[in-house]
Amino acid sequence: MKRNTKINLVLLFLVAALAVLPLALGLGDHKKEPFTGSDGEAETAITELKPDYEPWFSPLYEPPSGEIESALFSLQAALGAGVLAYYFGLRRGRRQGEQRALEREADSALAGAAGKSTAEQD
Repeated sequence: MKRNTKINLVLLFLVAALAVLPLALGLGDHKKEPFTGSDGEAETAITELKPDYEPWFSPLYEPPSGEIESALFSLQAALGAGVLAYYFGLRRGRRQGEQRALEREADSALAGAAGKSTAEQD
Protein backbone atom coordinates (compact mmCIF):
# COMPACT_ATOMS: atom_id res chain seq x y z
CA MET A 1 0.00 0.00 0.00
CA LYS A 2 1.31 3.44 -0.89
CA ARG A 3 2.28 5.92 1.82
CA ASN A 4 -0.36 8.46 0.69
CA THR A 5 -3.06 5.79 0.86
CA LYS A 6 -2.08 4.93 4.43
CA ILE A 7 -2.15 8.60 5.44
CA ASN A 8 -5.56 9.09 3.82
CA LEU A 9 -6.97 6.03 5.61
CA VAL A 10 -5.65 7.24 8.98
CA LEU A 11 -7.15 10.70 8.41
CA LEU A 12 -10.49 9.17 7.38
CA PHE A 13 -10.47 7.03 10.53
CA LEU A 14 -9.73 10.09 12.70
CA VAL A 15 -12.58 12.08 11.14
CA ALA A 16 -14.97 9.17 11.68
CA ALA A 17 -13.79 8.86 15.29
CA LEU A 18 -14.37 12.59 15.88
CA ALA A 19 -17.92 12.20 14.59
CA VAL A 20 -18.80 8.99 16.46
CA LEU A 21 -16.98 9.30 19.81
CA PRO A 22 -19.14 12.12 21.28
CA LEU A 23 -22.24 10.08 20.50
CA ALA A 24 -20.79 6.80 21.77
CA LEU A 25 -19.45 8.31 25.00
CA GLY A 26 -22.72 10.08 25.72
CA LEU A 27 -21.24 13.55 25.85
CA GLY A 28 -23.97 16.11 26.30
CA ASP A 29 -26.59 13.70 27.67
CA HIS A 30 -27.21 16.01 30.62
CA LYS A 31 -28.29 18.87 28.35
CA LYS A 32 -31.70 19.62 26.86
CA GLU A 33 -30.18 20.06 23.38
CA PRO A 34 -26.84 18.24 23.56
CA PHE A 35 -25.23 19.24 20.27
CA THR A 36 -26.25 22.82 19.68
CA GLY A 37 -23.80 25.18 18.05
CA SER A 38 -21.48 27.57 19.83
CA ASP A 39 -23.83 30.49 19.12
CA GLY A 40 -26.58 28.85 21.16
CA GLU A 41 -24.16 27.97 23.95
CA ALA A 42 -22.88 31.55 24.09
CA GLU A 43 -26.40 32.96 24.18
CA THR A 44 -27.32 30.64 27.06
CA ALA A 45 -24.19 31.58 29.02
CA ILE A 46 -24.78 35.31 28.50
CA THR A 47 -28.41 35.18 29.61
CA GLU A 48 -27.39 33.23 32.72
CA LEU A 49 -24.68 35.74 33.63
CA LYS A 50 -26.53 38.95 32.66
CA PRO A 51 -30.28 38.48 32.22
CA ASP A 52 -30.78 42.15 31.23
CA TYR A 53 -28.22 42.04 28.39
CA GLU A 54 -29.44 43.36 25.04
CA PRO A 55 -27.54 42.46 21.83
CA TRP A 56 -26.03 45.27 19.80
CA PHE A 57 -27.18 43.89 16.48
CA SER A 58 -29.97 41.69 15.23
CA PRO A 59 -29.63 39.12 12.42
CA LEU A 60 -30.37 40.28 8.88
CA TYR A 61 -32.41 37.13 8.27
CA GLU A 62 -33.89 34.85 10.91
CA PRO A 63 -34.92 31.47 9.45
CA PRO A 64 -38.40 30.33 10.48
CA SER A 65 -37.17 27.02 11.93
CA GLY A 66 -34.05 25.23 13.06
CA GLU A 67 -34.27 22.81 10.14
CA ILE A 68 -34.08 25.62 7.60
CA GLU A 69 -31.19 27.18 9.49
CA SER A 70 -29.40 23.83 9.43
CA ALA A 71 -30.12 23.39 5.72
CA LEU A 72 -28.72 26.85 4.94
CA PHE A 73 -25.61 26.09 6.97
CA SER A 74 -25.17 22.80 5.10
CA LEU A 75 -25.59 24.58 1.78
CA GLN A 76 -22.94 27.10 2.78
CA ALA A 77 -20.56 24.29 3.76
CA ALA A 78 -21.22 22.45 0.48
CA LEU A 79 -20.55 25.59 -1.58
CA GLY A 80 -17.31 26.20 0.32
CA ALA A 81 -16.21 22.61 -0.22
CA GLY A 82 -17.03 22.91 -3.92
CA VAL A 83 -14.95 26.06 -4.29
CA LEU A 84 -12.00 24.45 -2.49
CA ALA A 85 -12.28 21.26 -4.56
CA TYR A 86 -12.37 23.29 -7.79
CA TYR A 87 -9.29 25.28 -6.74
CA PHE A 88 -7.24 22.24 -5.76
CA GLY A 89 -8.35 20.35 -8.89
CA LEU A 90 -7.35 23.29 -11.06
CA ARG A 91 -3.92 23.49 -9.39
CA ARG A 92 -3.37 19.76 -9.84
CA GLY A 93 -4.45 19.89 -13.49
CA ARG A 94 -2.09 22.75 -14.23
CA ARG A 95 0.78 20.95 -12.50
CA GLN A 96 0.09 17.78 -14.50
CA GLY A 97 -0.12 19.80 -17.74
CA GLU A 98 3.22 21.44 -17.06
CA GLN A 99 4.77 18.06 -16.29
CA ARG A 100 3.43 16.56 -19.53
CA ALA A 101 4.74 19.55 -21.52
CA LEU A 102 8.20 19.09 -20.00
CA GLU A 103 8.10 15.38 -20.83
CA ARG A 104 7.13 16.15 -24.45
CA GLU A 105 9.98 18.65 -24.73
CA ALA A 106 12.43 16.09 -23.36
CA ASP A 107 11.12 13.41 -25.75
CA SER A 108 11.39 15.73 -28.76
CA ALA A 109 14.90 16.76 -27.71
CA LEU A 110 15.90 13.11 -27.47
CA ALA A 111 14.32 12.35 -30.83
CA GLY A 112 16.10 15.33 -32.38
CA ALA A 113 19.43 14.23 -30.90
CA ALA A 114 18.89 10.66 -32.14
CA GLY A 115 18.05 11.95 -35.62
CA LYS A 116 21.24 14.04 -35.74
CA SER A 117 23.44 11.12 -34.67
CA THR A 118 21.86 8.85 -37.33
CA ALA A 119 22.41 11.49 -40.02
CA GLU A 120 26.04 11.93 -38.95
CA GLN A 121 26.69 8.20 -39.19
CA ASP A 122 25.51 8.07 -42.82
